[in-house]
Amino acid sequence: MHWIALQWLPDADTPDAPTLPTPESLGWWALQYTPHVAWQDEALMLEVSACERLWGGRLQLMRQLLAANPAPDVRMLGAQGATSLIALARLRLFERDENRPQDIPAGLPLDTLSAAREHLDLLARLGCRTWGDVAALPRGGLTRRFGTGLREALDAAWGLRPESHAWLTLPDVFEQKLELPALAETAPELMWSANRLLSALQIWLRARQRGARALELQWTLDLKRFNGVNLPPHQQVTVRTAEPTQDMAHLRRLLSEKLALTTLAAPASWLRLRTLETDPWAGASTSFLPEDNRKGDRLHEMVERLSVRLGAQQVIVPAAQADHRPERKQAWRPALQKENAPAKARKDEKPAASQPDAIYPPWLLPEPLLLEMDGERPCYRGPLSRLIGPQRVEAGWWGDKEDGGQPAMRDYYVAESPEAGLVWIFRERPSARFSSGEVRWYLQGFYA
Repeated sequence: MHWIALQWLPDADTPDAPTLPTPESLGWWALQYTPHVAWQDEALMLEVSACERLWGGRLQLMRQLLAANPAPDVRMLGAQGATSLIALARLRLFERDENRPQDIPAGLPLDTLSAAREHLDLLARLGCRTWGDVAALPRGGLTRRFGTGLREALDAAWGLRPESHAWLTLPDVFEQKLELPALAETAPELMWSANRLLSALQIWLRARQRGARALELQWTLDLKRFNGVNLPPHQQVTVRTAEPTQDMAHLRRLLSEKLALTTLAAPASWLRLRTLETDPWAGASTSFLPEDNRKGDRLHEMVERLSVRLGAQQVIVPAAQADHRPERKQAWRPALQKENAPAKARKDEKPAASQPDAIYPPWLLPEPLLLEMDGERPCYRGPLSRLIGPQRVEAGWWGDKEDGGQPAMRDYYVAESPEAGLVWIFRERPSARFSSGEVRWYLQGFYA
């Protein structure tokens, strides 16, 4: 057996000392190195005898643990031993800057053994200063005077009895609560404590190989009534992303934008963060070409942040529609509408139209523009010369008043304007709307 004991020591003298992730999340972080992780008093214990070879040996594993500190701004101490009690005792000596004794475990100071701490005064009067001094006492008398706990701890330290620990495991869904250090009067004040929960979320996502798609941040209100109005016990905000992510900087920005627009109904005392949706995490693809590895936000991250800041209806994107009429092949919807819609609503959506062929121009007018005529030639910034066509469209006969469109019976052409360049025009056939036989030409779009 071989054990590693880890401990984090925040600098209490610094007013802006960084906060540690929760103890549970620190255990999740350690699970990526060994499946046997447990908390023992103030230290996180890792049993690594079965897996240390996979990391290149004990020394190399210790270096990796120190380099991958989940709280890089906090000092992390580490010590090793043949049993968990020996590793913990050596960690306590390291914390006090004391040299380890030559004879381990017999020479270890008695105050480094947790089971002996409540009996230190009495043991000192008996002349016991080290683990070996207590182990040399008669077993029967030691048990009658101090109970079975001390004798069993010494047996475990010498490897005479197996150790028993409550091993940590990863939950299937991330959910953690945190008591606020002080009552929060405004929503942005919650971000300081939410950062600690986000750090724990990142550790869980990496350990589970998952990416977050939807999160809920919930806070507990400290009052049941305010100004004569009954209050709910909780308030919450939900954050959704277009793609699975492990980027806490992006989630932190989205949460900050949400909280900036939120008003607390009453002061908050507790905070809870949980995942609503996660997807398997495939990692990020990188390139050997420097120009492909550009820094900065990705497009969907910028769209999500602007949608939260400005409102969902202010950031819109085009969406294809199943219609052959060009002016109805595309509609505009909020950028986050599809992601926020319930699964049933997405299932009931109409199928999108197929991608247009190369003859369609990249820029379509919202409504066709009626063209002036020069005899029998349509004009737009000069007489138009037809180059390609006709392309016949007959659609919309199924429409009604609610549909908002009209039947389309058209012949489309690619034409050239003396000033505007290539344009897309169509002729509405007389049988469509005009019984008099009048022919009208319309401008539908432009080519780049």
